Amino acid sequence: MSQSATGPAASEGTAAGPIRLLLADDQELVRTGFRYVLDAQPDMVVVGEVKDGQAAVEAVAQGGIDLVLMDIRMPRMDGVEATRQIRDSGAPTRVLVLTTFDLDEYVYAALKAGASGFLLKDAGPAELLSAIRAVHDGEAVVAPTATRRLLERFVPSLPTTADELRSTHERLAELTDREREVLLAVGRGLSNQEIAADLYLAEATVKTHIGRILAKLHLRDRVQMVVLAYDTGLVRPRS
Repeated sequence: MSQSATGPAASEGTAAGPIRLLLADDQELVRTGFRYVLDAQPDMVVVGEVKDGQAAVEAVAQGGIDLVLMDIRMPRMDGVEATRQIRDSGAPTRVLVLTTFDLDEYVYAALKAGASGFLLKDAGPAELLSAIRAVHDGEAVVAPTATRRLLERFVPSLPTTADELRSTHERLAELTDREREVLLAVGRGLSNQEIAADLYLAEATVKTHIGRILAKLHLRDRVQMVVLAYDTGLVRPRS
């Protein structure tokens, strides 16, 4: 299997072309399965495969990669450190982490390192493809079935002191009723498409609302929106 993302597909892709994917997983069978599904899509192309985090960082540095499907536990360099280095490099490449429930602690570290989200490895093909397209479009994907576990164990860079929490609640008060509805829906783990259908809005309008929410609440991305929705009690975990 190739250890780089070089070649025509990696160098000739454009913003209007297919989503250029790098598979980073130390199990050849897993990579083969992903490639089989992804290469069958007209809007996606696998431009490289690597079996450790260091190779993923080096491949991204060569350019021509839109998104990395990143495993967490790999030799030489794990997926968390690889994600951090990719983000710190300033590359426009996004990272989608794929993991299993028993590796939760690594997932949360990867999100803090800059991953755009995560899915469980037992997700179906349709869910995987939807997540890839969403992340490529700038969304941050959090597997709905794992949202509660994320909130129980992931500690983001959100307000922690009494003054900071008071300030956050004051900013929440600045949201319009519609923006609060969108924040609530994001907190429930809904995608932009699902929010649009649920609130009878155009998907572009949902994206506009999310942009305004991020600006008003001084949040980095959708992952922090999810956590903040729970942190402020707007959404409560089910018992």
